[in-house]
Amino acid sequence: MFSKINSAAMVGLDCTPITVEVDVSPRWPGYQIVGLPDTAIQEAKQRIRTAWKNTDLQFPHNAGIVINLAPADVRKEGSAYDLPIAVGMYMATEGKEFSLLTHAMFVGELALDGSLRHTNGILPLAIFASQHGYTELFVPAVNAKEASIIPHVTVYPAESFKSIINHINGTELILAMKPVSVADFFEATTYEMDMAYVKGQEFVKRALEIAASGAHNVLLSGPPGSGKTLLARTLPSILPQMTTEESIEVTKIYSVAGLLPTELPLVTERPFRSPHHSASGVALVGGGAFPKPGEISLAHRGVLFLDEFPEFPRQVLENLRQPLEDGIVTISRAQGTITFPARFTLIASQNPCPCGYASDPERTCSCSQMMIERYKKKISGPLLDRIDLHVEVPRVQFEKLSQSELAESSQNIRARVEQARERQQQRFKNSPYTTNSEMKNKDIREFCKLRDDSVDLLRQAVTHMHLSARAYHRILKLARTIADLASKDDIATEHIAEALQYRAKSE
Repeated sequence: MFSKINSAAMVGLDCTPITVEVDVSPRWPGYQIVGLPDTAIQEAKQRIRTAWKNTDLQFPHNAGIVINLAPADVRKEGSAYDLPIAVGMYMATEGKEFSLLTHAMFVGELALDGSLRHTNGILPLAIFASQHGYTELFVPAVNAKEASIIPHVTVYPAESFKSIINHINGTELILAMKPVSVADFFEATTYEMDMAYVKGQEFVKRALEIAASGAHNVLLSGPPGSGKTLLARTLPSILPQMTTEESIEVTKIYSVAGLLPTELPLVTERPFRSPHHSASGVALVGGGAFPKPGEISLAHRGVLFLDEFPEFPRQVLENLRQPLEDGIVTISRAQGTITFPARFTLIASQNPCPCGYASDPERTCSCSQMMIERYKKKISGPLLDRIDLHVEVPRVQFEKLSQSELAESSQNIRARVEQARERQQQRFKNSPYTTNSEMKNKDIREFCKLRDDSVDLLRQAVTHMHLSARAYHRILKLARTIADLASKDDIATEHIAEALQYRAKSE
């Protein structure tokens, strides 16, 4: 007998439909899976055989079983095809009418006892099913909450292969998941870090407030122990709450990467990723034989913190240039091209020299000038040009450290950041952008108009600081954010002046 079961394959963050075709015939004994399966799918034959036995079903030992994963020219990987293959074999063996499952999709990995294990990529699969007219989705019970946030598809949480067989036969129906509202997962977030407990560093806090308001990139430079890492890790506490669209974007990435906790089916807090400086280029930007999202995609709509910036291999850092500009990373392989979102805020920290004390007035630097120059050249000029705020983080004096009163809280700063973001949302309501840092040249001409005195100041800065065209446009975007924080419609001279002081002094 013959049967067909609907499933899907992950291609990047999207799905492509896969039809599991099963033919069971007594004429040619054998057990084959064709259609470009990887090793995990080939091993499914043994998992299914054992799960079938432990489900008290009679496996068709003397029959010829041919399983085709169509289309045959799309590479398939992973264990998520276990369930659709097993269901297809049962339908074909028992002679069931497979047209009953025309609008249903199946996905899940089988354990040897017939239970269903956690499977990656369920949220993109649910989105695909909803968009393409599939009305029923059978997934492992541990993934059901993740799928139930997508409307217009009925999600069945299956504990085991046997429960699905009983459901198909009508002997014991699986209760469908109740639709879950995305708003139910958004709660008041509490942060371990708070700006109130950061002593001194008012200038750096101001820079981080601007960065949070417009999603601008920041480079913190200062001696060891000045608070660079603490300030960077406190940044999430002043970022605005994610929107529903942003939350689903981020959750899709974490679902595909297998990093979505089973008890948290929706990511509602902005990501904060801090890879070690030994990370490879593939780990940072994504890739591999079957491309997976890297750290920059896992930091989408959040913060990517690169501590000890110059210690990263230069070639690894150069991979950031295109994502910082475009907000996406495109990975090309022989099988095709995959694009992952990478709209993150980069926070980098560095010492001014190998020993760390070149900018410290209280300690003597032990590095030669050649060592300092070599250290600085680890980061290329084009990469530095893509960083909007270059901030010196000085040593904190004892008087500041010993103060008992708290500084301004993150909650108060976040209120100003959210107000600035609201102005940007109104400005870009008819465009795909959400923050000032995403503006293109056409948008800069429209939204960053300057008065004559501001033009004169900027002309002098471009001439004397030898600014590139990219730096010029980034100054305008930064000034636009500073004006938004001041609730001003026009960019004034003081906004340009403040934006200019955050450029690298060597330019």
